[in-house]
Amino acid sequence: MKKIFLMGRSEAGKTSLTQALKGEKLHYVKTQYTNTDDDTIDSPGEYAESKHFSVGLACFSFEADVVAMVQSADEPFSLFGYGSNAFILRPLIGIITKIDSPYANVPMVRQWMLNAGCERIFLVNNVTGEGIDELRAFLNEDVPKLSLEEAKFRQSLGLNEWDPLPEGVACSCQNTSRNSGV
Repeated sequence: MKKIFLMGRSEAGKTSLTQALKGEKLHYVKTQYTNTDDDTIDSPGEYAESKHFSVGLACFSFEADVVAMVQSADEPFSLFGYGSNAFILRPLIGIITKIDSPYANVPMVRQWMLNAGCERIFLVNNVTGEGIDELRAFLNEDVPKLSLEEAKFRQSLGLNEWDPLPEGVACSCQNTSRNSGV
């Protein structure tokens, strides 16, 4: 399973999401510090809400396979600006929570996430479990393993390690992960 780092404002549903992903009964817990588990990193909302702590988000992202921007569907504004994916060297996904709120504006929150650079967006309801299976399936997909030579080759093309190679381009690396059994 991919290790996911959850970032978003206070009460966006990050901790409830971790409980829902694990199949636990939902119970309110105020996240006072960054909680790490085998497959999740749950950060306090204050990290996203304060310029003094926001650098911590970038640091924690290095410990994860994928970074998730979590926003509730009824948020009146976004904390994350255009091109937020520029400071994160991991795939960035969006997770919209509280999709059943009477004040939900999913299209607006989806647009904020697209503007921020989210590659994929999931709609979830932590209480009913709607969308949790789709997110869990995504997290269960294998993380591609690259050799150092493959990583360097992708970097020389200006690609991230998770970006597909352009059509017609192949890595002629001597010791690729596919050839070495890694």
